[in-house]
This record gives sequence, C-alpha cells and structure tokens, in this order.
Amino acid sequence: MSAQPAARDAGAAGRAAGPASYTPPGTPVPTGTNELLAGLDDDGVLTAVWHRPHRRNAMTAELERAYLALLCTAEADTRVRAVVVTGAGNAFCAGADLTALHELSEGAAPHAATEANHEGQPANEPAATCDPGYPLKFAKPLIAAIDGPCIGLGFAQALFCDVRFASDNARLATAYARRGLIAEYGTAWLLPQIIGRGNALDLLLSARTVDAAEAHAMGLVQRVLPRGQLLSAAREYARDLARLSSPTSMAVIKSQVDADVCRDRDASLASSYELMLASFGRPDLVESLTALAERHTPQFAPWPPQDPEHILPHP
Repeated sequence: MSAQPAARDAGAAGRAAGPASYTPPGTPVPTGTNELLAGLDDDGVLTAVWHRPHRRNAMTAELERAYLALLCTAEADTRVRAVVVTGAGNAFCAGADLTALHELSEGAAPHAATEANHEGQPANEPAATCDPGYPLKFAKPLIAAIDGPCIGLGFAQALFCDVRFASDNARLATAYARRGLIAEYGTAWLLPQIIGRGNALDLLLSARTVDAAEAHAMGLVQRVLPRGQLLSAAREYARDLARLSSPTSMAVIKSQVDADVCRDRDASLASSYELMLASFGRPDLVESLTALAERHTPQFAPWPPQDPEHILPHP
C-alpha cells in the first residue's frame, strides 16, 4: 500500500455532509477509484469509506472490485492490523445500484465482481480476489461503522464484518424478498448464526426495516452510538485491537470460529488443545508476559507471517 496525495478539498466538503464522508485519517491509500477512499494510520488501522454519497453508497461492480482488492492488499500488508469500513454521507450502503439490478433482470451476466480484471496490479501487491465472500475470510479484524441505510447488498457486507457498530440513525433491512430475490451472499447460512433462526427468517421473509435499537437487541449490531461518535468509536475499538491484541492470535481465533461451525464438541476441543500448544511456542506469549510485567504496550509480530497456512487451523 503506497501513499497518494490527500484529497483535502473533497474531505472538507464531505465533513459537512456527514460523520463518515471525509477523507479517512492517516496516510491516504490508493484504491483505483474515487468511489472508495482509504487511509492507514500509525496504529495500523485502515479506514475504508465507500464514497458514493449521492447514491447512498449503493454498490457498483467497480466499487466492489476496488473494495475486495483493498482487503486483499491489506491482508498481505504487515502494517495493517485492523480495518474499519463505513459509508460516506448519511448512509452505510443502500444495496446494489439499481442500474445493475435492471441489467441483471434483462439477462446480463451474473454479478460483475466475477469479472475482475487484474491488469495493471503492482508487482509487489497480491492479485485481487473475485470472490464476493472474501471479506468473511479476511484474516484481520473487520469492523463496520453503520450509519443510515444498510440494505440488501449493504446488509450482506455488514454481516461479513466481525463486529458491527451502528449509529442511532442506522436502518437495516435484507430487502431480498421484496425484490423477488433470494438470501444472497450466503446470508441464509450466516444470519441465523448471528441472530438465531427465528430472527433471521423474520428479517429475510419480511424484508422489514429494523432500527438500531432493535438490531442491537437481537444481536445484529454490537454497539449503538450517537451519529457524531460512530466512526471515532469504531476506530478507537480497532486501535485497541491493533495495539493490544496479537495479530496471529486474532487470525487463528477467526479461523477457529469459522472452522468450529462444522465441528462437533469433541473435535472443537481437540483442535483447541492443538492450537493452544502451538501458541505456547510462539514469541507472542513471552512478549505479552514481558509487557505485562514491565507495564508497556506489547510489540506483537505482524500478520501475515511467512507461512500462515502452518499456523491457521484447517476444517
């Protein structure tokens, strides 16, 4: 991730429109499109902003490709320790852009994310993925800061995040059934795990809109904050993860949670014992104990290591 000149004029204009519609803090990161802004701060927190406020950040093929490519690069960049994603203006993401939906209804090719073109990718950066579900597999913490509409494809992207913060202005809906669609992007599998079968079917079948308070009550979001505090709270949470939690531990824990969905109790226990023994032999344990004794911030090894597959659990 290399720096690019900051768009200060756009940032100043965006600040008037909403709490998340400005050039993100830190060193600007190129994304290949002005529809996605990104900045990396000194703590290793990458803030990504979907920047189509005039369309309530409705997702296009270009924006999705840029977002997936940014996450691919962030996973390989040892400076990045956590990612916060939000939307510009007064919305998180109002779903797929209606133009794209009209094209699909007229027989166009399936979702354009599968048509990703990697030409021009810098030689020292990983090729972008064309898997729309890649954010769910992302090895580093991914935190959503949801303000305003979070609907359809935007709802799915929020589910892909590990932790969801919402403003008291957030409104969430699946929308699929009211568009004649199905539970897309694996939401039929993921949503029941987050909020239970009954709540999931309620939201999927009715496609009704829930406010932040109801979303919090059912466990769909973890924190609800006043609008003006949303992004700063999400970024502060991400900074705590970046500064105080081992990147290797977080990557392994995320993989454990996903792998253990398909395991029974005994297999989960056996895997955890094996992984625990492996963690005893890594430098992070010694570093954490030293930092605790000496009362300083631990300096954990970054992620990824040279051989991440050797560390992560397998299904």
